[in-house]
Amino acid sequence: MIKLKEMFINYRDLIILGGIALIIGLLVGGIDSLFGRVLLEITDFRNKHFYYLIPLLPLAGLFIIFLYTKIGKNSIKGMSLLFSVGLKEEQAIPKRLVPLVILNTWITHLFGGSAGREGVAVQIGGAVAHNLGSKLNIKNGDRILLIAGMGAGFAGLFQTPIAGVFFAMEIFTAGVLEYRALFPCIIAAFTASFTSHALGLEKFSFNLTSVVNIDVLTLLKIMLLGVLFGIVGSLFARLLHFSKSFFSKFIVNPYLKIFIIGCLLSILFLVLYGGRYSGLGTNLIEASFTKGKIYEFDWGLKFLLTIITLSAGFQGGEVTPLFTIGSCLGVAVAGIIGLPLEFAAALGYIAVFGSATNTMIAPIFIGAEVFGYDYVPYFFVVTAIAYVFNGNKSIYSAQKTY
Repeated sequence: MIKLKEMFINYRDLIILGGIALIIGLLVGGIDSLFGRVLLEITDFRNKHFYYLIPLLPLAGLFIIFLYTKIGKNSIKGMSLLFSVGLKEEQAIPKRLVPLVILNTWITHLFGGSAGREGVAVQIGGAVAHNLGSKLNIKNGDRILLIAGMGAGFAGLFQTPIAGVFFAMEIFTAGVLEYRALFPCIIAAFTASFTSHALGLEKFSFNLTSVVNIDVLTLLKIMLLGVLFGIVGSLFARLLHFSKSFFSKFIVNPYLKIFIIGCLLSILFLVLYGGRYSGLGTNLIEASFTKGKIYEFDWGLKFLLTIITLSAGFQGGEVTPLFTIGSCLGVAVAGIIGLPLEFAAALGYIAVFGSATNTMIAPIFIGAEVFGYDYVPYFFVVTAIAYVFNGNKSIYSAQKTY
C-alpha cells in the first residue's frame, strides 16, 4: 500500500510538472520569437546605417550600465544568477531580468557590439520557469522547472528542441545529466520550439551534401579537427574569464570601463571591414556554408572582438559567435586537412560550441538538427574529441565539474 501511494505521488508530481512545463514552453516560445524577430530587424537596420550607429556604441554602453545600476538589482549577473539559484546559493531571479536583458541585448546589437543571443534566451526561460515554479511544493520542483525553462529558452530561439533538452540537462555540472528534469524539459523545449516557429521566427539550417566516407584516414582527420576545435573553445573560455577579471580590476568603475572599451571597439569595428565582425556573426556563418568569402583570420578576429565586447559589460551571449568562430575556422583549415569546406565548417560549428560550454551531447544534436542526422557519427567523433581536449573549461564560470 505504501509503495502504491509513493507511486501515485510520483506520477501526480510528474503530471503537475509537465503541465507547468507546457505553460513555460508557450510563454518562453512567444518571448523568444519576439526577441529574435526584433533582433533580426535591428541587425538589418544596423547594417544599413552602420557608420552612423557604431560611433555611438560607448554611449549605448553607458545606458546599459545605468539601467542595471538603477533598476537591475542583481539581474546583471545573468547566467551566473541562474546557476546560483539552481545550486541553491541564491533564492530568487527577479522578473525584471527578462525585459532588461532583452532591451540591453537589442541595444548592444543595434550599435554593433559583437555578441550572441542564446544567453538572453536561456535567461528568459530560466526566469519565467523560476517565477512559475518557485512556490511549488514538489521535491526539487524549482530546480527541475528551472532546467526545463533553460531548455525551452535555447530550443525556442534556435528551434533545436533535442539539443535544448540536453543543453539544459548537462550545463549545471559537466559530466552529469539532470535526468530528473527530462520529462518537463522535453515538453517545455518542444513546445517553445513549435511556438516560436509558429510565430514566425526562422530557423537556421543547412543540408549538407558532402560525400564523406567512414574510413581510418577520414576519422583521423576528424579527430585532429576535434583536438583543434577543443583547444580553441577552451581558449575562448579561458580568455573570456581572464579578460572580464582583468578589465574589472584595471578599470574599477563600470561606467568608465564600458565607455573606454566601447570607444576602442567602435574604432575596431569601423576599420575592420566596416562591421564584418559586429553582431551575431550570421553573415560569416552564411558565407561559410555558401562558398562566400571567408578570410583565414575571420575566426580569430570574431574570437577577440566577442571577448572584448562581453568583458566590457555589453549584453548578449556567446553561443552564436562560437558557431561563427567554429565555422570560419573549419573553412580556414578544410583545404589543409583535405575535407569539404561545408563539412569542416559544420564540424567547427558544433565542436567549438561544445568545447567552450563544456558540453558533449547538446552539440551533437545541434549538428543533427541543423545539418542532418546522416552525419551524426562524424559529429559524435569531433565533439567527443573536442570535449576531451577542452581542459574542463567553460564560458560559464559557475558550472560545476564532476
